[in-house]
Amino acid sequence: MRHMLRKCSLFKDQSLIRLAALAAAGSGVAYELGNNNSDWSSRVYIRALPHYTFSPNTLFPSLAPSGYGNPPLSFSSVSSVSAADVNKESPKPCCGCLGRDTIADAAAKVGPAVVNLSVPKGFHGMTVGKSVGSGTIIDGDGTILTCAHVVVDFQGFTSSSKGKVDVTLQDGRSFEGTVVNADLHSDIAIVKINSKTPLPTAKLGSSSSLRPGDWVVAVGCPLSLQNTVTAGIIRLICFVLHLKQVKYKKSAIADLGLGGMRREYLQTDCAINAGNSGGPLVNIDGEVIGVNIMKVLAADGLSFSVPVDSVSKIIEHFKTKGRVVRPWLGLKMLDLNDMIVAQLKEKDVLFPDVTRGVLVPMVSPGSPAERAGFHPGDVVVEFEGKPVGSIKEVIEIMGDKVGKPIKVVVKRAKNTRVTLTVIPEEANPDM
Repeated sequence: MRHMLRKCSLFKDQSLIRLAALAAAGSGVAYELGNNNSDWSSRVYIRALPHYTFSPNTLFPSLAPSGYGNPPLSFSSVSSVSAADVNKESPKPCCGCLGRDTIADAAAKVGPAVVNLSVPKGFHGMTVGKSVGSGTIIDGDGTILTCAHVVVDFQGFTSSSKGKVDVTLQDGRSFEGTVVNADLHSDIAIVKINSKTPLPTAKLGSSSSLRPGDWVVAVGCPLSLQNTVTAGIIRLICFVLHLKQVKYKKSAIADLGLGGMRREYLQTDCAINAGNSGGPLVNIDGEVIGVNIMKVLAADGLSFSVPVDSVSKIIEHFKTKGRVVRPWLGLKMLDLNDMIVAQLKEKDVLFPDVTRGVLVPMVSPGSPAERAGFHPGDVVVEFEGKPVGSIKEVIEIMGDKVGKPIKVVVKRAKNTRVTLTVIPEEANPDM
């Protein structure tokens, strides 16, 4: 390019020079040309020119020659910007995109509401240490959301503090909190503190729209360190049954006959350590979408959180009933999909023609479901008049209905439809 401009400078008529400058501009080149024999110079700064409009009558000052009579050849562009604008302009992240400050901003929103919890633990009257965890202030009245295993009796150890918890805020303030409610099955607890000054709070979001791959941030006080932040992604949304058995969401199996032991968890790769329990899992908007409760010791980057939608239901139970009420049917249920249906049809040609539904592989003896007439092999297609295709839908429709009749439509061999009436019982809280 420089060689071409030098050749063009031999001509007295500078039109060719201006054309060369335009060509350089069109290819995104910024170039400056000076001529010692004249007082004319050209500077071109072009960032992006998707469309050009050439006009011989339009004056473009940076290309205007001095001392020459030929009319200047100039151009204009719809999207042209000046050199100053190029230097000043910086890309802005789109809504929902991950930018350089996204994680920090999310942590800053929830950080002031994250607290450190400490509870003395005793064994046969002797203090053997402290249970240390995290919590989140979710209401200005001092309501703190945390894990039950941080603040109540677990594994034979008893709290020597009689329901009292030491609470330390990020700003250094300390309070004595009281355990208001705790549910051991879900590992969720509520602690309350009283403050005469305003308290920072965190906003509860929603976990219903979360997908594997979504960015999340875990905030807590591991090893008594105040407000440690780790980031990762949602790896899986899974069901944990009987404490250790994990069934994936795409082929979930749930036992509704053992005290409602089906639990939904968010699996993440955020670093979780001792003291993180009870801390919030937040999305990139700084909203709480889960409560961190455990990690797998034998694996790196494998931790679990209770989804906030489940937590909200538990809190509602605490407020209205003082405990979590779980209905008991006595059914083991399996989500059906095309692959499972095809396999079952290969084994039994009389298996009903269904595209969606919930299979009942087992009925607990003496359960409400057995008394209602459920049989192994039934496919639940309607629950309380609503079509169902997953265990989650069944549980959501059933809610906390105890002692109230529920109409269930099942399909059996040869596509026989049967309507059954089952009356759920309250699950034994000690199971």
